[in-house]
This record gives sequence, C-alpha cells and structure tokens, in this order.
Amino acid sequence: MKKKQSLILLVVGLICGVGAIVLMLQGNPKNMGLCIACFIRDTAGGLHLHGAGVVKYVRPEIIGLILGSFIISLATREFKTRGGSSPMTRLAIGFLVMVGALVFLGCPMRMVLRMAAGDLNAWIGFVGFVAGVFVGTLFLRKGFSLRRTYDLPVLGGYIMPAVQVVFFALLVGAPGLLAFSEEGPGAAKAPIWLALVITLLLGMMVQKTRLCMAGGVRDVLMFNDWTLMLGTIGIFVSALIVNLVTGNFNFGMEGQPVAHTESLWNMIGLFVVGLGSIMAGGCPMRQLILTGTGNVDSALNVIGMGIGAAFCHNFKLASSGEGTTPNGRIAVLVAAVLLLLLGFANSRRKADV
Repeated sequence: MKKKQSLILLVVGLICGVGAIVLMLQGNPKNMGLCIACFIRDTAGGLHLHGAGVVKYVRPEIIGLILGSFIISLATREFKTRGGSSPMTRLAIGFLVMVGALVFLGCPMRMVLRMAAGDLNAWIGFVGFVAGVFVGTLFLRKGFSLRRTYDLPVLGGYIMPAVQVVFFALLVGAPGLLAFSEEGPGAAKAPIWLALVITLLLGMMVQKTRLCMAGGVRDVLMFNDWTLMLGTIGIFVSALIVNLVTGNFNFGMEGQPVAHTESLWNMIGLFVVGLGSIMAGGCPMRQLILTGTGNVDSALNVIGMGIGAAFCHNFKLASSGEGTTPNGRIAVLVAAVLLLLLGFANSRRKADV
C-alpha cells in the first residue's frame, strides 16, 4: 500500500510539473506557470482590490483548482462542511504567509518551478522554506494546535466554490467589470479555457493524493517519511526536463524572470511561508484544495492571502524584479515574529483530541 501511494504521488507530481510548464509555454509568465500566491495576488488586482497595474487578472487557475477539488470531493463523498478551528487566527496566518510569499515573489509551487528552471535564488530561498517548516515541526512537537474543527451547516462549504463560478462568469461574460493588466506578469496569460481545464484536472488529482509541499518537508523532518515529498520531487523533475527540452532552463542568479537576487530576504520570505504553512495545516495550494472540500477554515486562510496580497501592493510591501522594498523588509520581519508568537501562544498545552 505504501509503495502504491508513493508511486501515485510521484506520478501526480510529474503531471503537475508538466501542467505548470504547459501553462507557461501557452502564455503564463516565465517560471510562473502556476503560482498560488502570485495568482491570488493577480485575482485581487483583477477585482480592483489593489492598484498595481502590472498584476491584475482574475486567474482561472485559482478557480480551476478550487472547483476541481470541489467536484471530485462531491463525486467521492468526501465533501464535508467543517470549520471553527481558530478562524481568525487562520485568516491572519494567510495574510502573513502572503507577506512572505510576495517578498520572495512566489509560493512553494513557484519556488520549485524556479528551482527547476535553474534560478539559484529559489534554491537559496528553499533553505529558508525548510527552516520555516523545521521551526513549525518544533511547535508541533510541543503540542501546537489551532484546536479542533466542527461540523457546520452544509451551505457554508459551498460558498467559496460558488464564488469561483461567479468569478469565472465575470471573466468570460462581463470582463468590463474586472481589471486587466496591459503589461507585466498580469498581462501574460494562457488561454482561459486551457488554464481552467488543466487546473480542474490538477485540482482533482491533488485532492485525492493530499499533495502538499510543506507537508512533504514536514514528514521528512519529523518521521523520515518521504512519501508525501515524492509529489514535490515529481513536480521538480518533470518541470526540469520540460524546461531543458524547450530551452527554458537558465542557470544562475541574475536575469531570472520576476525574481530578485537579495538572498537574505528570499530566505526570510520563504521562512515565513514555511512556518505559516505548517501552522495552517498546509501550503497555499493545499489550502485551495481543502477549500474545495468544504473546509471553511482553509477558505478563511485563502481569503487572508487575498487580503494580504492587496495590502502588500497598496502599501508597497511586495518585491519586484529590482529587489525588495524597505516596507517589505520590515513587514516580513514582523510577520516572522508574529508567527513565532502565535506558535508559542498555541503550544502551551497538548493539542485537543
């Protein structure tokens, strides 16, 4: 059974990596074929929530991942509306994770895609991500918990999937109500229907396998269990192969698409992402997938990321290809401290049963 699960995770990871590169080849930004943080940020801009003109587009990839998970969880009777586990804390963690992601310029998914494209800045950032996950495991060993979840009225679990349907209807039927970038990463996009179909399928597969990049590193550090990590390895391997074949591999630190070379801040940014992901129970992609299964706490985490994205651009916290900002450096340090405080505050007693 373990070998079968490992093989399935590896295959799904390989498919996810190919899917992300296909989206890039079909128009999505370089080294950003599929980035949860960046695409939530773009969606926030498309909804007029921030004023950064180069990152505005309601991304069908976010819609597809949530709806793919929703469809398969309904079909397999795994959909269940649940929540109530420190909801405001989870929203705050989502906000803080987005601060870290936009200082680094990417979520764990984009980190791996950048690594597979030869971006050494992402490899340096990966050190910070592992460190963040490691600190998270220390809190878990000390009984960190955001307390138990509860069954909730069924309608609550349908709200976020329904919102995605509305977003897609606006995107294809009433685009005049949305904002669109005319240049920059927000203007780089794969065909809408292709992006939707690919991510619908990926959402289904990721939901069934429970693939999670933070969870994979956590399991290696805590249990020396590489099963979940095989999904991440699969993404890296397939993306690396396709990048090499298509001439999209660029080894080095300089001149990488939508990336900066400030190593310290790349590490701190991903430290925040790693730590926050462990506290929330999953990386940003995992939070989207859980949202599709009726998890209201994960939905709040995703909303927190959206609010964080808007805040980061409205208050000049987000980095650019030219580097970090003074506001961003302060904010990511504050985010790290706040997460550490949350860790200590929620580790005073053993997790609730």
